[in-house]
Amino acid sequence: MKISSPITMTYPGPPRRAGGLVRYVVLAVVLIGFLWYLRYSAPSFTSVHQPVEVTPSHLPTIPSQENPTRPDVKPAETPAPEKEAERPITTPKSPTHPIDELIQSAEKTFEDLLKKESKDLNSAAAAYRKRRGRHPPPGFDAWFKFAQDNGAVMVEDFFDQIYHDLGPFWGLPPSTMRKEAWAYEMNINIRNHNASTGSSWFWTQIWLNLTQTIEHLLPDMDIALNAMDEPRIVLPWEEINKYMEIERATRKMPPPSEVVSEFSALTNKPDPDVKVRPKEWTEYWPYWKIATRGCHPNSLARKADIMTDFSHTPDISLAHTLPHTYKGYVSNFTLSSDFCHQPDLQSLHGMMVEPLSVSSTKTLFPMFGGSKLPTNNEILLPAPMYWNNEERFSGGDDHGDSWVNKLNKVIWRGVATGGRNKASNWKGFQRHRFVAMTNSSQVSGAEEWSQIPQNWAMPTSQYNLAAQQENRLGKWTGEWADTGFVDLMCDPPQANGTCNYTAPYYQVTPGMKMADQFDRKYLPDIDGNSFSGRYRGFLMSTSLPIKATIFREWHDSRLVPWKHFVPMDNRFMDFWGIMEYFLGYEGENVKIEGHDKEAEKIAVAGQEWANKVLRREDMQIYVLRLLLEYARVADDRRDKMGWVGDLL
Repeated sequence: MKISSPITMTYPGPPRRAGGLVRYVVLAVVLIGFLWYLRYSAPSFTSVHQPVEVTPSHLPTIPSQENPTRPDVKPAETPAPEKEAERPITTPKSPTHPIDELIQSAEKTFEDLLKKESKDLNSAAAAYRKRRGRHPPPGFDAWFKFAQDNGAVMVEDFFDQIYHDLGPFWGLPPSTMRKEAWAYEMNINIRNHNASTGSSWFWTQIWLNLTQTIEHLLPDMDIALNAMDEPRIVLPWEEINKYMEIERATRKMPPPSEVVSEFSALTNKPDPDVKVRPKEWTEYWPYWKIATRGCHPNSLARKADIMTDFSHTPDISLAHTLPHTYKGYVSNFTLSSDFCHQPDLQSLHGMMVEPLSVSSTKTLFPMFGGSKLPTNNEILLPAPMYWNNEERFSGGDDHGDSWVNKLNKVIWRGVATGGRNKASNWKGFQRHRFVAMTNSSQVSGAEEWSQIPQNWAMPTSQYNLAAQQENRLGKWTGEWADTGFVDLMCDPPQANGTCNYTAPYYQVTPGMKMADQFDRKYLPDIDGNSFSGRYRGFLMSTSLPIKATIFREWHDSRLVPWKHFVPMDNRFMDFWGIMEYFLGYEGENVKIEGHDKEAEKIAVAGQEWANKVLRREDMQIYVLRLLLEYARVADDRRDKMGWVGDLL
């Protein structure tokens, strides 16, 4: 029998005068209900709150990853829940699985995205003006030719991240932007089409190499760089909103005859009268307190109490997933990575618990970096490991065999990163949680009530897992999951790579080259100290990436979830349901057909699309467009600058 939701136990109130028989009947019903609940509900040792399942009036469209300017997050209106009839376990679960609907919606989203492709310069400029409310920047014609010569797919939506990142800087004086970028300790300087740096930091050298490939098309500028894994700038939402009000007020398209089409030249000694503002870098955690100041004042994250004790088993809640899920599965990937409506994520991600390094400021200045949280204010570049194409992040030239020759398994290897894990906080780290809940022994121990999960929870009945109903979720997980740590990253470090506080739950597993991982069909991708540098390599492989993250990257607007990859919630509670959908299940009393063809289709589509829009050439095209826009915002004549060659 399917259990649609846990029973709510209500303690009976004080006896009425109606007599003892009624009281006994009521108590008997409650007792029977309680015993029925124990018999059929999945065991869960953490506080798992399951939301009421609702059926939307229509399936929500999967967005093309547009980035809002930190609006308040409001859950969509939902109708009353529909009651589902009980049925035997041997009956097929549903004519249409929620993932089927999400895949179909993704196909439509992708088709609509491709319809926006620009084939010539004039149509690209028209699409720009329609979407941005300004003339394109000077040099737009040279940029379009560069993109066209390099075989780019030209869709204006692909560059949304640039305008999300640069928007607030329209509220900052250009002279301040120039001076603070020039004065920053690690930067790239471009003068007279030559890019250089005084920094030997390896990330700077990689970014310099990327910039030098397009320097002949770039005006003078200085580019401040973040040398840390973690993002560093978080302004309060109230301040960013004021900057964005200025940006919106300055959107205009002056007559073509008045447009300035040349950038200003810069000297090596910026205006001495412009002062560099103190950044007042702060170093404290939990980082949640810093990160959430960028959320709307009325958001759940801003209103939630800030946790400081992470020594206990975290409260894994599904209550905050409704805005970004459909029947338990991620339907809005952008929103799923936004923690402003998910206050429970403060105890479920190492970045929020105790990052490896922290140095944050509330002062807005133009710093560039490889990734950031939704509330950070850095300007995104392609991450250094993407441009460098290092084998441990890309797999090298080997992208995997054909789908039919792969093992029907999940593979994950990694270091126990995510921050500084200690005996007092490791239970809040995302990688520890994922490895534990994909460990056959730990899951079986939870099913048998012989082991209490330390940092994870059993899936709720919302997913109606056949293996769980047959009490063999652990055994089934062991049939396909191969996950483990290659280094436990203890703090403080211990001899021989051991870790006394996690020893009862984890062992070091032999490493595996990424190229060898491509022999498996399914590749989960979990955040580390910041974003995962393996994501592009996974997308360009012949395997299927399953992605969970709270970080943003340069390419997000180019990828459609459920078309090019499988999105996963940051609590990972949907992972078993995802795997049952693709792998199927065969037990003693039930057989569920898998969807191997659908998995292959997403894997193939993801690789084909990555080979079109995530190439090194696409990074050059993105960065060239970004730096032209950046140079305009940092120019004193920015309000009149643009390219209007198509209008003259």
